[in-house]
Amino acid sequence: MSLNDPQWGNRGNDNGGGKRPNQGPPDLEELWRDLNRRLSGMFDKKGGGGNGGSNRPPVEFSPKFLGGGISLIVGVVVLAWLASGFYIVDASQRGLVLQFGKYKESTESGLRWRLPYPIQSHELVNISGVRTLEIGYRGSEKNKVLKESLMLTDDENIINIQFAVQYILKDPVEYLFNNRSSEEAVMQVAETAIRQIVGKNKLDFVLYEGREQIAVNTSTLMQQILDRYKTGIMISKVTMQNAQPPEQVQAAFADAVKASQDRERQINEGQAYANDVIPKAQGTAARLKQEADGYKQRLIATAEGDASRFKQINAEYAKAPEVTRSRMYLETMQQVYSSTSKVMVDAKGQGNLLYLPLDKLMQAAGSIAASSEIVGSSAEMPAQVRSGSANSSDAPPLVDKAETRSREALRSRDREVRQ
Repeated sequence: MSLNDPQWGNRGNDNGGGKRPNQGPPDLEELWRDLNRRLSGMFDKKGGGGNGGSNRPPVEFSPKFLGGGISLIVGVVVLAWLASGFYIVDASQRGLVLQFGKYKESTESGLRWRLPYPIQSHELVNISGVRTLEIGYRGSEKNKVLKESLMLTDDENIINIQFAVQYILKDPVEYLFNNRSSEEAVMQVAETAIRQIVGKNKLDFVLYEGREQIAVNTSTLMQQILDRYKTGIMISKVTMQNAQPPEQVQAAFADAVKASQDRERQINEGQAYANDVIPKAQGTAARLKQEADGYKQRLIATAEGDASRFKQINAEYAKAPEVTRSRMYLETMQQVYSSTSKVMVDAKGQGNLLYLPLDKLMQAAGSIAASSEIVGSSAEMPAQVRSGSANSSDAPPLVDKAETRSREALRSRDREVRQ
């Protein structure tokens, strides 16, 4: 018989006996209604309710039926209890299984199962997320927390520093079981590290050129402290948001900064002038030194040459004194007269002084050389031009003119001397 038959479990009632045969399961709906009637009858005995006015005879529960129902309920409860041990670990998480509150194992991502509570439990820890902690401010730099941001520098000045710390988890077991409040521990470590670093540096270094170095040193010191405490935290980055003096003295610090900038500007200008002047002076000094060295070498070489020439002349003089003496005299006179344009000659026997205009003679010789060049060039001219120039009787020859001028000059000089 099909289970969907509405007469299932009700066969055998046609005899009118009110009793079901043994071959067939009881009707669950009828059993439930009978159980409700019995319970209501137990509570209504004092009121004389009896069976609640129902003429239907109650159904009696057998121990076998009660045992089967309880087993079914217990089975469902056990299945539900065992199913509560399933849990899902995300890709960015790490599962930690606890047995009676004590750490037992770590599980990777995926669908996992453990013994149900209270035997085992689990904790899910995010190991890839970056956590950020703000120190000295909350949300915005304007919302300052002076208790955290004010600190002293090495030169005993007060400075207001606001920075942010970013960290991740490198060991979820240490992070979960070795710290009561991990965020509070990181904040205290950050304050300790930044105060130690700032306390060892000057105010100007912290405010201006050393901000990046302060952040790096703080991150290193924080990591050392957290590793010593076994917190399972790794510092990712320390970012300096703001570093400035207190508001009460910012005007004075601004004046000091301006004066410092003026000093740096003047130093740079002086350095630029020095960079321009010093190389020139060094170049001039090197040139003068090289010239002096060259002059020294020239004098030494000249002296050595004069000494060698003197030795050679001395050797020749020893061989022929008269010839050597005459040659030396002629060479000396040639050297003297080569730089002189006028020569006064005293003629022997007459007592008259003869003037030789060497400059005029040299000019005449130059003009003769120029005329010779003109004559030579005229020889190369066409025949008609040469004939025309040759037939002209107005232009005297240049050579004769120069010779005539030289003779007239000599005659005038002789007349002046004789008078």
